[in-house]
Amino acid sequence: MTAALYVGETVHHRLSPKPHRFRYRLFQLLLDIDRLDEDLAGLKMLRRGRFGLFSVDDRDHGWRDGRSLRSWVETRLADANVPATAHNIQLLTFPRVLGFVFNPISLLYVRDAEGALEAVIYEVNSTFGQTHAYVAPAAGHGPQRQLADKQLFVSPFFAVEGSYRFDVTPPTRRLNLSIVKSTGGRPDFTATLTMRRQPLNDRRLLRLFVSMPLMTVKVVAAIHWEALRLFLKGIPLVGRAASPDVGVSRALLSTTRVTGNNHATLARTERSGHDVHGPDKQRTRSRARGSRAA
Repeated sequence: MTAALYVGETVHHRLSPKPHRFRYRLFQLLLDIDRLDEDLAGLKMLRRGRFGLFSVDDRDHGWRDGRSLRSWVETRLADANVPATAHNIQLLTFPRVLGFVFNPISLLYVRDAEGALEAVIYEVNSTFGQTHAYVAPAAGHGPQRQLADKQLFVSPFFAVEGSYRFDVTPPTRRLNLSIVKSTGGRPDFTATLTMRRQPLNDRRLLRLFVSMPLMTVKVVAAIHWEALRLFLKGIPLVGRAASPDVGVSRALLSTTRVTGNNHATLARTERSGHDVHGPDKQRTRSRARGSRAA
């Protein structure tokens, strides 16, 4: 089986004009888009289609009309003028839970026949029904740093301006992603994703359903809850400019050398804060106290 579970947490930290931080536990699926039927065969808790305890639907990504995700990836690579053989394509995504899903961001790892990364596509979705694909060239088996101008309106508290820096490691035993948004050359927002690989089987899926019930519903609820907290802090709203519902742009591969520790260091910095939110607030604080005691 090439599919796997990744379980961990995400931390978001707004740096200006007022600091705001939150953390949530989550899990995602890593799927080979050409082997879905093979990898899901035998699983009772995860099925292909729109409904199930957990499910994966082809219409949640790419064209969203039933056409293959591979054809969408190849088209987006061509649109962005990113050369790739695309021998293997892996999708990192939330599954549907009881038929519902919202993916703020999904990643598609594009590899050659030797397993080296050729590109990473960041498929970003907004709660306003728009989506944008940041197509970033990549090279090699190690951590990648990629740069992109912000193109999609995703928050009423941030205008469509500035740039993103993506630091991503190919998924192995661990999976790390950090995103730093900057405006005028100064960082004003960071997000990290740190997860560990687990085997994909019914027992672990059931355990995750019990420990993080209705996770995908909570993703949307958390977006609106944190927006309310920002509003109550007095952070001004930004109007949404007209833009296409579907967009694609090319990112750049940075020549700056990235080490595997960059992601862990940023994640540790975020975890050191005391402003913790989400369904596992008390458990997370207990772990933090334990680590400080050690």
